[in-house]
Amino acid sequence: MQAEEYNRRGKELVDYITQYLGSIRDRRVIPDVKPGYMKELLPDTAPTEPEDWDSIFRDIEKVIMPGVVHWQSPHMHAYYPSLTSWPSMLGDMLADAINCVGFTWASSPACTELEMNVMDWLCKALGLPSFFLHYHPASRGGGILQSTVSESTLVALLAARKDKMLQLRPELEQDVDDSVLNSRLVAYASDQAHSSVEKAGLISLVKIRFLPTDEQLSLRGDTLKQAIQEDRRRGLVPFMLCVTLGTTGVCAFDNLPELGPVCAEEGLWLHVDAAYAGSAYFCPELRWSLEGIEFADSFVFNPSKWMMVHFDCTAFWVKDKYKLQQTFTVDPVYLRHENSHAATDFMHWQIPLSRRFRSLKLWFVMRSFGLKNLQAHIRHGIEMAKLLESHIKNEPHFEVPAKRHLGLVVFCLKAGNALTQELLRRLTRSGTMYLIPADIHTKRIIRFTVTSQFSTAEDILKDWSIISKTASTLLAETQAVNNADLPKSPNDDVLQENHHGDSGTKSEEREDAVSGLDKAEVELWIDKAWIRPRRQMRSLSCSSEPLPYTCMGPLSGYDFQRRPSLKDATGGPPNAPSTAGSGPMYRIREMPSNRLGKQDLKKLTKFYSVPSFCNQWVQCARHQPCCPANVSQATQKHSSSTCRRMNCMCSSPVANRAASPTPLETAPKLQE
Repeated sequence: MQAEEYNRRGKELVDYITQYLGSIRDRRVIPDVKPGYMKELLPDTAPTEPEDWDSIFRDIEKVIMPGVVHWQSPHMHAYYPSLTSWPSMLGDMLADAINCVGFTWASSPACTELEMNVMDWLCKALGLPSFFLHYHPASRGGGILQSTVSESTLVALLAARKDKMLQLRPELEQDVDDSVLNSRLVAYASDQAHSSVEKAGLISLVKIRFLPTDEQLSLRGDTLKQAIQEDRRRGLVPFMLCVTLGTTGVCAFDNLPELGPVCAEEGLWLHVDAAYAGSAYFCPELRWSLEGIEFADSFVFNPSKWMMVHFDCTAFWVKDKYKLQQTFTVDPVYLRHENSHAATDFMHWQIPLSRRFRSLKLWFVMRSFGLKNLQAHIRHGIEMAKLLESHIKNEPHFEVPAKRHLGLVVFCLKAGNALTQELLRRLTRSGTMYLIPADIHTKRIIRFTVTSQFSTAEDILKDWSIISKTASTLLAETQAVNNADLPKSPNDDVLQENHHGDSGTKSEEREDAVSGLDKAEVELWIDKAWIRPRRQMRSLSCSSEPLPYTCMGPLSGYDFQRRPSLKDATGGPPNAPSTAGSGPMYRIREMPSNRLGKQDLKKLTKFYSVPSFCNQWVQCARHQPCCPANVSQATQKHSSSTCRRMNCMCSSPVANRAASPTPLETAPKLQE
C-alpha cells in the first residue's frame, strides 16, 4: 500500500467507523460465539503473497465483528465505562503516524513536554493538591500517563517498598539482603479493593492484608490502626495502604479523612485508586470523597474509563518524584543525553522503557470538549443512573441493596440469590444488554453501569423494560414450580380428572422451568470468577528448609522475635537466646558455621525472589528466609506440616485458621 491508496482506504475506514458507532445500539451487545470460533474462519498460515485490501476489509464483518463485545453500546452495562470519542481517535491517529518511543526527553521532547503540561491541566481540573504538579515552586511531584491502573498500583507499591527499605537500613548494624527485608513488609487494602492490588502483591512478593469494611463497604481508620498494631506485634513492618475511591463491586468509597491521618502517623505510603470515580472530580459537587487527599503519596485514575479518552490512558501522580525515580532508575550510557540532569526522563517513572505518545489524545479531548462539556457528560451519566434507580425502587420484587454512587446501580431480586443469578443469565444470553454480577457479603447482586455517552432516557427505559419483563416471567415460572410441589387436597383429584388433557403439557412446562433453574449456576459463565473468596493475606513462601536464625533486630521499634527452626520443632538443641532488651537496635544473628555466609546468601537472592507457592504457606503471616542448600523431601514435607500448625494472619478475630482452598484455587482469572 502506497500513500495514494492509504489516503483512499483511510477515508473508507473512517466512514466505516462512523457508521459503526452511529448504529452501534442496533448490534447485539455480547457475541454469540464459542471459544475457538475464529480458527475455522482463518487459514492455518499467513499468506505468502499480498492480499487485496478489499478482501481484508470484507473480513472485518466476517471474522472480527462476530466476536466483538460492543463496549460503546448504550446497552453495555458491565464493568465500568471504556469510552472513546472522535477527538480521542484523531489523537491516536496522529500519535500512530509519529510513532515515537518517548523513553527520554531527548528521544522526543514534544512527547515529554506535552505530557507534563497536560497532566498539570488535569490535576488542576480535578481539584487535586498542588504537590502533584510538575510546574509549581513548592512541588517535588508530578504526573505521568501509565498504561493501566493495575500497572500504576504496582509502581506505587514498588516505590513504597523501596522507600521503606531505605528508611530501615540505617537502623541495622549489619548488611541485610533486600529479600530479607521484603519478607517482613505488609501492605493493606480493603476487602473491596480491586484484584490488581492482590496481583501487585504476588508480583512483588509482598504480603497484602485485606481489611474488613463497614456496613457501607467502606474501610475505616480504626480498622486500619488495629491491623497495624497487630502486625507490629507479629514482627511485621506496615508500609503501605491502598485506598479505593469507587470500588469495583458497588462503587463504595473508603473513608479517606480517617485513613489519611493514620497513614501519616504510622509512616505508611498512602496510594489512592480512583480508577472510575476520578473523572467525576471534574464536577466540584462530586469532590466530597476527596476530603483527606492531602495525605496521599500517589493518586491514580483512568481517563480511559469515563472521560472519553480511549484505552490505554491512565493518569498517575506522585507527591515525591524522587522516591519514584530511586526505584526505577537505570543509567546505561546509551540512554544518557546532554539534558539528562535538567529534563524529565519518564523512563525512570515506570516499569517499561518505551512509552507511547498518549498525551496527544488527552490533549485533543480536553481542548475539543472543554471542562464545561466534560462536566455535562459526567452529570448526564449520573442522571441516567438515577432514572433506572427510581424504577427499580418502585418495583416490589426488586431491591437496591447498596447506595447508588455516580453511574452505577446495583440491584437484586428479593426472592434470593438463585433467582437473581438466573435473571442475570437470561438477560446476558438474550444479547440485548451486558451485565455482570457482584457479591455484597452473601447477597448476589447485578451491576448496572451507565457507560455510553450516547445513552438516552429511552435506552435506559428500554433496558429496564426487558429486565422487568424477564424477571416477571422468571418469578411466574418459579411460582408454578412451587405450586406443583404443594400437597394436594381431595378436590385436586376432581380437578385433575377434568383437566387430564392438559396435564402432560403443564408437567413438561414445570420440568423445563426446574431444568432452567438447576442449570443456572452451571451455565452462567460470567459468574464463575465471582465465586472464589479473597484470601485475607497474600504472601510468599519457599519449598526449602528455613534458616534457624532469621531474626532481625527491631526496626523502628518493631519487636522481631526469633522464629523457631525445624530443629526446634523436632526437639533438637535450642537456638541462641533472644537478644530482647539489649538496646534500641539488635544485631542480625550470625549464621551457624555449617550454614551459608553473607556472600552466599546474596548469591541466593534470585532463588529467594522466585519462590514456589503452596496453599498452606501462602496465607501464613510469618515467613522465613529459606536456604536451598540443604533441602530434602523429608525436610520439605516437615516444613509444610509445620506451616499448617502455624497461626494464620486474618483480619477478623474469629478467623484464626487458614481457609481451605476452593476448587478454583486448586484448578489450573480476568483489569484490565
